[in-house]
Amino acid sequence: MKTVLITGANRGIGFETARQLAARGFHVVIGARSRHQGQKAQRELEKAGKVSLLILDVSDSRSIASAVSGFAAIGQLDVLINNAGIYPDEGVSILTISREQMTGTFQTNTFGALEVTQAFLPFLKKAVPARVIIVSSGYGQLAGLSANAPSYCLSKLALNGVTIMLAEALREHRIAVNSMCPGWVRTVMGGSSAPRSVAEGAETAVWLATEADQNLTGKFFRDRKEIPW
Repeated sequence: MKTVLITGANRGIGFETARQLAARGFHVVIGARSRHQGQKAQRELEKAGKVSLLILDVSDSRSIASAVSGFAAIGQLDVLINNAGIYPDEGVSILTISREQMTGTFQTNTFGALEVTQAFLPFLKKAVPARVIIVSSGYGQLAGLSANAPSYCLSKLALNGVTIMLAEALREHRIAVNSMCPGWVRTVMGGSSAPRSVAEGAETAVWLATEADQNLTGKFFRDRKEIPW
């Protein structure tokens, strides 16, 4: 049985990705900041398959280290999905956003994904070939940057750069690293007017975890097709 760790998996795209992969026979480890919310998600996801809970706040180095210790009993990680992210840019623009808000968004969206990958790398190396999937956004494309979503866009732009660098560094270890854009999805973050369902948003992540060619690495995908950085 393959094991996947999904950060921010107690709701939204992460939760749906977890549900689909559990149904496909994965041992799904869901990362959640809140024990209460994580346990609630775990109970629901266990209807689909084997699910474990890991308390994990990707913006906190101590929490990441604690999660690594907790994961040691499982020991092998076939797929890491860096899904956790925030969108705190309502009511601000590149002209008004504070340094503090920029820093907070990068701590979760960019630095969190990088540190989690670094921390869980020993487990990924045990499962070679393995995969790292990074949930990015079209807002992180150079052509998609918006002055009205400054910290989100720039954190995802930098996250795409992290993807390219990780792919280069991990190629020799046969660990594929790719970013994907779920599109505008009906979640708490995306809002009720978004055109895509959560299942549609999770589809590319599930494909990258299960069916995509292992030789695909250092690329950006939407709807299973490569898109420009």
